[in-house]
Amino acid sequence: MNFKAIICITAFFVVATVHGQTKKFDTTVKFGDKGYRVTCSNKNPDKNDVNVSPINLKVTSQNPTFSVNGKVTKAITDDFNDDGRPDLVLCVFSGADMQQGSVVAISYTADNSFEAIYFPEIYLDSKVREGYKGHDEFSALTGTLLRKFPIYLSADTDKPTGGTRTIQYKAMQDNGHLTFKVLRWYDVP
Repeated sequence: MNFKAIICITAFFVVATVHGQTKKFDTTVKFGDKGYRVTCSNKNPDKNDVNVSPINLKVTSQNPTFSVNGKVTKAITDDFNDDGRPDLVLCVFSGADMQQGSVVAISYTADNSFEAIYFPEIYLDSKVREGYKGHDEFSALTGTLLRKFPIYLSADTDKPTGGTRTIQYKAMQDNGHLTFKVLRWYDVP
């Protein structure tokens, strides 16, 4: 094979891989028999529209539709504010390599509508942000939200050597708004 043919084949696989990573997000998550169907095109690395359709929930308002800065990779439902109703968390990734994780969340309220749950920017907390460079994993644990990521030490370049940090959040009222607050965090070497 000549050099041009090898470059063309390599370029084809790189383009195929990039397109494979931009798949439409379409999933259903449930908390008991109630839940949400979430769709997002994920076509743009910077901004995408999300559509949420409630399942077995009475709704007096319009179904939530909003934009996120990044791509939706996961949906989680649980009762994050202890009101007995299902809340929805969307894991959104952005940045140059789509490694910076964040959360967009909504709560189903007592008046059959939806309320946003604010998720704090990790860079605003000097304690938990130390060694953070993305690669987040999000999950639910009995009504709390867990965020886990590798810790980069100051001498680390490409590979983290500082272990793993786990942060546990709970949705609570703060100045009249629901906000995920840090309950605790710990590092594992």
